[in-house]
Amino acid sequence: MKEGFRQSMAWLHTWCGLVVGWVLFFVFVTGTAGYFTFEITRWMEPERPFLGAAPEYDNGALADMALQRLEQVAPGARSWNITLPHHSQASRSWENFEISWETMPLERHERGVRGSEKVDPHTGGLRTEIEPRETGGGRLLYRMHYSLHYIDRQLAFYLVGICTMLMLVALVSGVITHKKIFKDFFTFRPGKGQRSWLDAHNLISVMALPFFLMITYSGLVFFAASYMPAGIATLYGVDRPSQMRFFNELLGDPKHEPVSRPEASVPTMLANAEDVWGKGQVRSLMLEHEVGQEPLVEIGKVSSTKLRVREGETMRFHAHTGELLPPKPGDHAVVETYQTLLALHEGHFADPWLRWLYFIAGILGCGMIGTGLVLWTIKRRRNHDATGGHFGLRLVEALNVATIVGLPAAVAAYFWANRLLPLDIADRANWEANVLFLVWGETLIYAFFRDIRKAWVELSWLAAAAFLLLPILNALTTDKHLGASLAVGDWVLAGFDLSMLALGLAFAYLALRIKRIWLKKAAEESPAHAGSPSGEMA
Repeated sequence: MKEGFRQSMAWLHTWCGLVVGWVLFFVFVTGTAGYFTFEITRWMEPERPFLGAAPEYDNGALADMALQRLEQVAPGARSWNITLPHHSQASRSWENFEISWETMPLERHERGVRGSEKVDPHTGGLRTEIEPRETGGGRLLYRMHYSLHYIDRQLAFYLVGICTMLMLVALVSGVITHKKIFKDFFTFRPGKGQRSWLDAHNLISVMALPFFLMITYSGLVFFAASYMPAGIATLYGVDRPSQMRFFNELLGDPKHEPVSRPEASVPTMLANAEDVWGKGQVRSLMLEHEVGQEPLVEIGKVSSTKLRVREGETMRFHAHTGELLPPKPGDHAVVETYQTLLALHEGHFADPWLRWLYFIAGILGCGMIGTGLVLWTIKRRRNHDATGGHFGLRLVEALNVATIVGLPAAVAAYFWANRLLPLDIADRANWEANVLFLVWGETLIYAFFRDIRKAWVELSWLAAAAFLLLPILNALTTDKHLGASLAVGDWVLAGFDLSMLALGLAFAYLALRIKRIWLKKAAEESPAHAGSPSGEMA
């Protein structure tokens, strides 16, 4: 090895970041949006009413009502589940009254048929639901960060996995490369061209480095069985039933007796649970009867904002005597570790303020990737200018513009499509996604054939206008506009519109900043360079 170890790591860091940087930027943008999946979906379904104060119900009466309904629609089922009205931290929403069940499976390693109904808490009959417009909502954006779009799901898992692994390598090699990484955290020299971009890249990277390491590693762990299937395949086989046998052994798959209505008083069980947890802290009931065990009623607690796996979240009662049973044995250490990493990665445990920190950390991830991509072109721009330019560099520059400012504009177009597409168009949700990718692709074509400096400024203004005008479009097309949502205190809808205004102002500032810097550089350039179709972003 002619070069030193740190120099080798610098090469590895540079090329790992460049090769997959654009995919990772897409993953970070859509994944960061996933922390507000419910809020985005609520805004994209304007037919739903404003969120008012949560009504209070008698949980005991609701449980009796639900059991009567389950006896009618799912007698002899493998399990009964009742979701009581509560505020869910996991989905950040108000969960309504609902029942679900699973029938007895026909074969040992198969699952039964699942069913569910939304119940009217006042009448006990089926609840009449408002039919919102067909939309991908925040769920579609969230799924894009690990399954991409338009390609086979399993292939997408592999592609994202490769990119995630290379990001982990880039993070570790970046720490090794920057021997003064913590000193650089306190260093930023504006107006110094390449030096300023390197300072910004170092500053952003160190600021949220623990988050980047956690989010990258946990993302790999989720699909470990897909990325490294040899162990399961060797011991259990490669076919689907064999793989299901592995997961059944890991998670537990006991035989069950058909369930029936408990002989003990379910309202009394609920009252005991509320005495321990507090009023309004009961989330659900589950009835099941494992072979060789006592029939039980398991009462679940509303999700906590503390990071935990399962301990202390349920209370178990004997279905016929009402006796409090010992807690459920803990899960396998592998399962608990997986669940903890899942909670960390997706922020299920996070309260609104912590989710905003997650969101800011995700934005910093976009900034880390974006500054790294721009820095690569700056380092090579002058050399290629002297030789008349280079197609590869020109392509990288266009990809940078289209990804860093074109992709956010395309996400804004996704929201515009939600309001402007005809409500009765076939496959409407997919057309919202089509609009996103069409706009993103058009920004790439535009950036490739346009003077790169002008493309940066003009596409930044496009993103700014797309976000700033979105609340106005919302006011023109629905009655859930900012004035109405603020008046009734619906901060989910109001927060979305205000966030769009903030993003629009941020891109407007970026456009003004880029234009001012490059006007200054253009004045300093020679006439020969002034006519060059490409420019250095500094």
